[in-house]
Amino acid sequence: MIRIKRALISVTDKGGLPEFGRFLQESGVHILSTGGTAKLLRESGVDVTDVSDYTGFPEIMDGRVKTLHPKVHGGILAIRDKADHANAMRQLNIEPIDMVVVNLYAFEETVAKPGCSLDDAIENIDIGGPTLIRAAAKNFKYVVVVTSPDDYHVVMDEMKRFDGHVSRQTSFSLAQKAFCLTHKYDGAICSYLETQKL
Repeated sequence: MIRIKRALISVTDKGGLPEFGRFLQESGVHILSTGGTAKLLRESGVDVTDVSDYTGFPEIMDGRVKTLHPKVHGGILAIRDKADHANAMRQLNIEPIDMVVVNLYAFEETVAKPGCSLDDAIENIDIGGPTLIRAAAKNFKYVVVVTSPDDYHVVMDEMKRFDGHVSRQTSFSLAQKAFCLTHKYDGAICSYLETQKL
């Protein structure tokens, strides 16, 4: 079982987010977030720590770089019961992140719009999102990855039933779904770019 104490939430599809955020807060989960996601959560009465405040490093380059930081990825990728990983976390002041809630920029919808330029398409290639998703899915034994609002109820139901925990089986199922999502996402980018010329 995975005890959820800290979650990182950064989503494009904000459906169901206020309810999910309030549930996590009521369950004692510390929430890290970014940009519009953090704004909506705060407007919904949810306490949020900006990722930039947690890392001590601001979002830069028009938001292209915001979650790509060792304090974030160390907190996701650490093997919790491995001594040298635990020591590195202590020495570097890295807190474990037990849940990653991320969905991706709407690339396919963007390139389907009439008149979409190559530059517009490029700006809608998500970098931080797939990186977070893949990191969390790789470490599914310790981290729950949620890539769709459709799965919020699954997580909430388990956390209610198991006193703030999510089963490893559910975490594995969500990790499988996450890798399929990033596979499909990269495939869509590949297919689009193959049709373009400079």
